[in-house]
Amino acid sequence: MSQFLSSMEDQRKPEKNKTSTTSNLLWFFGVSTCVKLLLIPSYHSTDFEVHRNWLAITHSLPLDQWYIDKTSPWTLDYPPFFAYFEYIISFFAHLVDPKIVDLEKGLDYKAESVVLFQRLSVIVCDLVLLYGVYRLSKNFSMGFKERVLMWVLVVWSPGLVIVDHMHFQYNGFLLGLLMMSISYLMEGRDLMGGFIFAVLLCFKHLFAVAAPVYFVYLLRHYCWKGFVKGFWRISVLGAVVVAVFAAAYGPFVYLGQVIPGSYDSSSCKNLVNTRYCFYSCFHTLV
Repeated sequence: MSQFLSSMEDQRKPEKNKTSTTSNLLWFFGVSTCVKLLLIPSYHSTDFEVHRNWLAITHSLPLDQWYIDKTSPWTLDYPPFFAYFEYIISFFAHLVDPKIVDLEKGLDYKAESVVLFQRLSVIVCDLVLLYGVYRLSKNFSMGFKERVLMWVLVVWSPGLVIVDHMHFQYNGFLLGLLMMSISYLMEGRDLMGGFIFAVLLCFKHLFAVAAPVYFVYLLRHYCWKGFVKGFWRISVLGAVVVAVFAAAYGPFVYLGQVIPGSYDSSSCKNLVNTRYCFYSCFHTLV
């Protein structure tokens, strides 16, 4: 391993630094992908069926039924952008095996086709993690060995491999979005960083634990520029955040699934379960 690092370090000529960094990162990512492919037939938790059922819900039902359906005990309870994400990949699932997205016949479906499709979907989505760690590492003023250490800790993270590629979730994809957001902040592109973080919150509410940090940073670094300029910037930033949440929750507000009693109280509980959200965030902080 030390000889490998030394040989890669010798490649660090100024004119080839960017190309070398990219190829080395791709090498680490390629190795991790091979390990993930070997884990396709391994153990998976009930989350595997949870996500399969969400594919079926979003593919088989109209939008106003997504957060109401109780065909399976694994009801849809992630924020809307994740539901839209499941909706998009459900079309590919249908091409592989229509039974994957069948709401009734697909219950507890464990054929090789569904295992292969869902495992590969996580592996493909890890490309977002690859891009996120690439953007973040290139913005740090660090030596080559420190950069490699960062790649190892993220791309080869045992925690991510176990949780995403055995237990089954899409945390690498979401972590990639977080790293992209931070990388834009490091470049001084605060509005883009805030936009991506707002998008991330509409994918998974547990990232709300970082919201106070983002709020303080953006207020001080982006908005604190005098009264007139500061007021304009905080208005623009607020408009961006509102636009993101409107895109996520707007259709469900229109369909009456957010306001309790306006459509079905169960849909409101699934879509905006405030107690669960804040309990989870508090538990994560502690």
